[in-house]
Amino acid sequence: METRKLGRTGRDVGVVGLGAWQLGADWGSVDESDALAVLRAAVEGGVTFIDTADVYGDGRSERLVGQVLKGHEGLAVATKMGRRVEQLPENYNPANFRAWNDRSRQNLGVDTIDLVQLHCPPTPVYSTDAVFDDLDAMVDEGRIAAYGVSVETCAEALTAIARPNVASVQIILNALRLKPLDEVLPAAQAAGVGIIARVPLASGLLSGKYDENTVFAADDHRTYNRHGEAFDVGETFSGVDFSTGLEAVRRLMPWLPAGATMAQFALRWIIDQPGVSVVIPGARNPAQVAGNITAATLAPLTDDHLKAVREIYDDLIRPQIHDRW
Repeated sequence: METRKLGRTGRDVGVVGLGAWQLGADWGSVDESDALAVLRAAVEGGVTFIDTADVYGDGRSERLVGQVLKGHEGLAVATKMGRRVEQLPENYNPANFRAWNDRSRQNLGVDTIDLVQLHCPPTPVYSTDAVFDDLDAMVDEGRIAAYGVSVETCAEALTAIARPNVASVQIILNALRLKPLDEVLPAAQAAGVGIIARVPLASGLLSGKYDENTVFAADDHRTYNRHGEAFDVGETFSGVDFSTGLEAVRRLMPWLPAGATMAQFALRWIIDQPGVSVVIPGARNPAQVAGNITAATLAPLTDDHLKAVREIYDDLIRPQIHDRW
């Protein structure tokens, strides 16, 4: 698999990683054996970067990742912290940071975490010098090797990129969420900050497997967060109205390269964007893992492909969401 530098971490990672949210919670039930099968299929297939968080299943995802981490050298693991408390800027403080970090290190079974990201904190946190001074101290203490941020908005991303020691920015980027191409990716590239592209398939919309009759489980955020009832609606279908997203996918289908699935096309589109370090699709079974990894072997998309994605976005999606995030 092609590797790229993950920003200021200095580490090289494969361009297709694995997002482990679904192994913890919020995507319907995934039993432990299935979760471990996904993780093992990923690392055996060449994935070298796994992204998780301390709140995914209240630590379940981290613990599962930790089981696989024990047997694989060279695997880079990123986790996130900050969503275990009420989302107030004052809760992003040294005592909480260390308590969260202690728990994550125990869950993962490591002394030093490769990359810790602030997990979409309140906007003022990105401009608080003391927060980043303390993250620097945690690096000095050997608790973390590097730190980054996960953001909801492009404005938050740009604020973080200006920080001298932010190693990476995780942001929603996919064929239905193009705004990061305008300023965020160029700024990150210029600063040497890594870009981790999350929600790459727009919560499965870009898999091409859904239609108007698709029903998701009650404990799946695609049921209970469609209007932002539980957390930022941008995390569910990238904030795109479900029926609009289905229409966009139908228009994209004729552009699929021969032999490629819709999901592979969507992942390849992200890989082809200048400044992207790694894309982190989730998976519920080894077959999905293998399909995602295959996207890295596809030929780069043509200018006509890229133009088609842009035109469909401009026609259907831009009026709905472009100014929101």
